[in-house]
Amino acid sequence: MKIVASVLNADLGRLRETCAQLEEAGVDAIQWDVMDGHFVPNLTIGAGVIAACRDATSLPFEAHLMIANADDSIEAYTDAGCEYVIVHAEAVTHLHRSLSSIRELDAKAGVALNPAMPLASVQHAVELVDLLLVMTVNPGFGGQSYIATMEPKIMAARDLIAAQDHTVALEVDGGISDSTIAGAAAAGADRFIVGSALFRNAAGPGGAVKELRETLNNTKAGVK
Repeated sequence: MKIVASVLNADLGRLRETCAQLEEAGVDAIQWDVMDGHFVPNLTIGAGVIAACRDATSLPFEAHLMIANADDSIEAYTDAGCEYVIVHAEAVTHLHRSLSSIRELDAKAGVALNPAMPLASVQHAVELVDLLLVMTVNPGFGGQSYIATMEPKIMAARDLIAAQDHTVALEVDGGISDSTIAGAAAAGADRFIVGSALFRNAAGPGGAVKELRETLNNTKAGVK
């Protein structure tokens, strides 16, 4: 099970330092929330910022493209050093083509589902998916509350993945904290985006990661 740090709520003036701090804290990867103020109601960072942080850490990067016309930007984010590129099913015209384009650029292809988007919208393209992201908030802002009613959707996504003949990571994003990560893990997620909970923990990101891993280990033992 992987803990992936979102830097959406980090100090944007100190992102290189934050990347190094997160690596020391023990996260498994860093997610960059790319928002255009159109597909979602917020404007964040672009490929240039990510590229400027690439040599600050050895952690894998994933770009979550919450942008319209995502196809036009895929190559910029692989060039910036992102090992994963995630698009939203409704933000591209031809999902198969978009996923194929990501893989042709030697990156792992991800597809994200907003809470209202049905799993059926990706089931016929899952053979091209390396990462399936189930959003547990509506994207656009950090610090939102976890939508627990997404857990049956996570379960259904796990069943869909189990039928594939290749490895697909099942990621969740939105409101993940020590109090919600167990439900997402029990539903079948194996990759967890954590943002606000990392930076608001009194013990810092390292303390937050320790607590999250303890909860995951206990959940895994309980599921067995």
